[in-house]
Amino acid sequence: MENETPKPPLSSRIASLVHTHFEGLPVRSKPTIHPDGSREWIPMSAIVVVKGENTLSEKLTCVAVTTGAKCLSASQISQCRGLVLHDCHAEILAIRAFNYWLLNECHGFLTQERKLKELLPEDDSKGNPLVSPYIRRRSTNDPDHAWPPFELCPDIKIYMYCTCAPCGDASMELCMAAQEDATPWDVTPPKPDPNASNSEDDDPSTNLLDGRAHFSILGVVRRKPARMDAESTRSKSCSDKLALRQVSSLLSHETSLLVAPTRNAYLEGVILPEEEISRVGCERSFSETGRMKALNGRLWPENEDKHSYGYGYGYRFQPFKILPVPTEQIESLWPFAKPKPTTLTQETHKKSKPGNVSAIWTIAPSVPSHPTPPTLDNGSKSLPVLRGSKTGLYETIINGVKQGNRASSPLARGASALSRAKLWSLLRGVLQAPGFHSGQVEPRLRDPGVDELHSVADIEDPLLHADDLRRVLEASTYQELKRALLSSKPTNARDKAMQDAKRVLKGWIPNSGDENWGLDVLVDPKKRKR
Repeated sequence: MENETPKPPLSSRIASLVHTHFEGLPVRSKPTIHPDGSREWIPMSAIVVVKGENTLSEKLTCVAVTTGAKCLSASQISQCRGLVLHDCHAEILAIRAFNYWLLNECHGFLTQERKLKELLPEDDSKGNPLVSPYIRRRSTNDPDHAWPPFELCPDIKIYMYCTCAPCGDASMELCMAAQEDATPWDVTPPKPDPNASNSEDDDPSTNLLDGRAHFSILGVVRRKPARMDAESTRSKSCSDKLALRQVSSLLSHETSLLVAPTRNAYLEGVILPEEEISRVGCERSFSETGRMKALNGRLWPENEDKHSYGYGYGYRFQPFKILPVPTEQIESLWPFAKPKPTTLTQETHKKSKPGNVSAIWTIAPSVPSHPTPPTLDNGSKSLPVLRGSKTGLYETIINGVKQGNRASSPLARGASALSRAKLWSLLRGVLQAPGFHSGQVEPRLRDPGVDELHSVADIEDPLLHADDLRRVLEASTYQELKRALLSSKPTNARDKAMQDAKRVLKGWIPNSGDENWGLDVLVDPKKRKR
C-alpha cells in the first residue's frame, strides 16, 4: 500500500527488542538512580538471532541480555577455582550467555530426537523434522567431517547489540575526545610476566597497556580499563576479545565440540549508538584492512578443501559489520548510559559511577530437556516470562559471583551458570544425554561433577571420534579438559586459529592461574540451610 509506514532499520528494531527485555528485569538487576538525579551507569549488551532476515517470515529473537563493567584483578584469579567470573563486562557476559543457551539448545534437541525415535517407526522418525528453529544435525557422508554433530540452521544470522563502544582499541578516539585534557594517562612500566613470550619485549607495542593509556599507540592489545589507582588486571579489552571472535567464531571451546563453525556462527554485525561509533577506530580494530589484515584469506584447518568453508566446517577471518542506532532512539530507551562530561556538574560527577551489579538473562531453549542438564539453580523460576520470552537463566552478579555470595571464598551455590565449572558441567551433561550417540553407543556415566565416572572404554563408533570424547569425559581437572579439547580435531583447529590471531594482534598475555581444579568444586562442603 502507498501509505504503508516503512519498516525501521534492522539495527533499530534489534535495539528496541533488547531494551524491552531489559525493562522487564527486576529493579535489583538495574543501576541505582539517586534522589538528586545522579545515577549509576552501566553498559548493556545482548545477542539477537535473526531468522529469515529480509524475508516475510523474518523473526528476531533476543537470546541473551547482560550488563556489567567490572573484572577481576590478576591477583584474584588463582582464588576462583572455576566458580568466579573473571570478566563481567557486558559484551563478554553476552557471549558466554549465548554459549550457555546454545549448549542447552543442544541438550533439548537430543531429548526431542530420542523421544521421536521412541514414538515413531524408524522410517517415519528419519523424515520427521525436528522443531528446533536454531540448530540441526549436520548432514555429511564424510567421516572426517562427521564431528561436530550439530550446526546452526542456515537461515540464521547473529547480531550483538551494545549501548556503548567496546573498551580498548575501537574506542580510543572516543576516549581522547571525551578528555578535558587529551594527554594519555601515565602508566607504570609493567612487570615481566612469566607467561608472556620474551621475543618482542623491546617493542613497546607488545606491552599489555591499560585501557586508557598511551593514546599514541593504536592497534594493539589492551587491558580492561579501570581507575588509575586500581590493581592491574590481565583481562583483555572487549575490542581485543571481539577481534579474536572474528576468527574463532562466537562458539566457546566447549560449544565448538558440539556445533560446527559455519559462517553464520560468526557475528554478522555489532550494533552501537551512532555517537559511540568511531569509524576510524572500528576499521582499525575489526575490518579486513585494519590490524588483522594479515589473516585475510586464511583458513583453519589449512589443508581443508576451500569448498568446505562455504557453509561447511572450518574457521576463517570473518569481519562483522558495524551498524548504527540513532542517538535520539537510544536516549529515549536507555537512562543508564555513562553521563557525558559536558552535562555534569562537579558535584554530580562525583556521584556518577559505574554500577557494580551485572545482570544475566537468557531465553529458555526452544525444546526443554527432561531431565534438565546439571547446572543447579539457574534462577529461571524467579523470572518465568520476560516480555513474552520464557527465561532459561536469570542471575544478578556482584564481583563475579551470584548476589549474596563472596568471591573471596567461592562456593558452588554462588557460582554463576556462566562460570567455568558450571559450563564444564553443562557440557558433560549434554555429552551424557540419552540419544547423543544416535542410539548406536551410549556411555555409562553418572551425574557429572558429583559422582565418579564409569569406564567409557566401550565407545567404539569411529564417526564420533571416540578417543576425543573419552578424554573429554575422563578429564579430572579443568587443565586436563582444555588439553583434551585441544587434542580433538574440531577444537584443535579452533586453537590454531586463535593462536595465529593472537600473534597478529600482538602482546596477548594469558590470564592464567584458574585451571587446577575439578568438578568436585560444585559440591558445597556444607549443605545450605532450609
